[in-house]
This record gives sequence, structure tokens and C-alpha cells, in this order.
Amino acid sequence: MPSELEGRVALVTGGGRGIGRNIALELADAGMRVAVAARSRGQVEETAAEAGGLALELDVTDRAAVQAAVVRAEAELGPLDLLCANAGVSQSESRAWEADLGEWWRVVEVNLLGAHLCCSAVIPGMIERGGGRIVITGSGSSYLPGLSTNTAYCASKAAVGRYGEILARELEPYSIPVFVISPGLVRTEMTGGFSDDAPWTPPECAPRLVRALAGGSLDRLSGRYIHAEHDDPDELAPRIDEVLGDDLNAIRLRR
Repeated sequence: MPSELEGRVALVTGGGRGIGRNIALELADAGMRVAVAARSRGQVEETAAEAGGLALELDVTDRAAVQAAVVRAEAELGPLDLLCANAGVSQSESRAWEADLGEWWRVVEVNLLGAHLCCSAVIPGMIERGGGRIVITGSGSSYLPGLSTNTAYCASKAAVGRYGEILARELEPYSIPVFVISPGLVRTEMTGGFSDDAPWTPPECAPRLVRALAGGSLDRLSGRYIHAEHDDPDELAPRIDEVLGDDLNAIRLRR
């Protein structure tokens, strides 16, 4: 039986390795035509070849390059139905006041500005066509106490969460849902410093969640923060009214 995603087009940034690679392959398995973007040419070409998609060497902090990547993706694959803004980096562990300023700011640029530039590049076309979906990769380190001492990464991901919520509100009149997801703690090069007994998340959770979000069954949860391991798509769908009614899956200051 054909997937509801058959023939639709997705752009996955940070797709050369780790979580992004797994998401790209999952979407391709669902029948989507996938443009895979990352800075590392060899890795992105390998992932794109396996996905049967398009490889784009891309620095998401370069506005002109992002615009050109979107133009090329749509020229070769068709209008974008889904943006998965997954590109992200971290910094070497150091106390905030001792961190290299260039490295610290680069983390914020990639994680926050990169997501914004990618969203800004795809939104006008989505509005013109009357729809589309955006998934931004956030992190539990944006709000969980004691999870990390990496100020640049945590601050940037906290900003991403708020950015996604506000963007969803802005795009509501245009029927373009926006979701911020946490992949959980997945074994990747970025998480190599964590111990073996850390609460690791199965690597298939995030790709499965993105696939469900791309399909549209969870569109009413636009603007919500969804955790790949704890918010199983099949279990979350029947609870949408509860989530909205009780303002769940949102980061709030409770007084």
C-alpha cells in the first residue's frame, strides 16, 4: 500500500550523519524525495545516495547558500512539503567565562540562526502553495536542570524552542504547522562524552516521529514540543484534545 508521503519532497539539514541521516533515510523509506544538506560533502553524498535523493553541501549560517540550496532542491525534486531543520553543533566543554568566544557564538549561529534562515527560505513558497510543514530539532537540555553545562548549546536550544512556538503562531493562518522535537539522548559523535549507562534513546524514535509529523495526523499540535521517546505518535494522536486543553507539551514558567 502506498504511503501518504509518496512523492512528497523534504529537505533535511544536518543530514550527513547521526540523527539527520536517520531521518533522511526514514523519509525516503516512506516514499518522500529527500534533499540532504550538510557541510561535510562526503557524508551528505553518501546519505543522499542511500536515500535516492539530492546531496547539498551547505552551511546553514550562510543566508545566500541556504536560499540557493532551497532553489536547487525545488528545481530538482519539486516544491518542498517538509523542512526538517536539524543541523546543530555543540562546543567543547568549558566554563562559560573561559570558552572560546568564536566557538561559543558559532554554536548559537548554527543552532538558532541556521534554523531561522532555513525556515525563512522555505516559508514564502509554502505560503504561496497553501501549505507545508516544518520540524525543528530542539533538545531536552533547553530546560532540564543539570543535564548539561554547555552554555552555548543549552541557550541556543532554549531559544529554538521559543522560536518554533512563535513561528507556529505566525504561520497558523497559512496552514503551515511547526513542531520542535527532542530526539532524546541518541548515540552520535556529539554525545560521545556521555557514559554508557546514560538514559540513551533508541535511534529510531526521532525518525519515526518526524515521519508521523510529516504525514499530518498531529498537525493540531503545531507549536508544541514533542519528545521522540516519550511522545509516541500512535499514543499522542488520541490525546491531542487533552494536550491542547491542559497546555501540555509546552515549556512554561509555573508561578
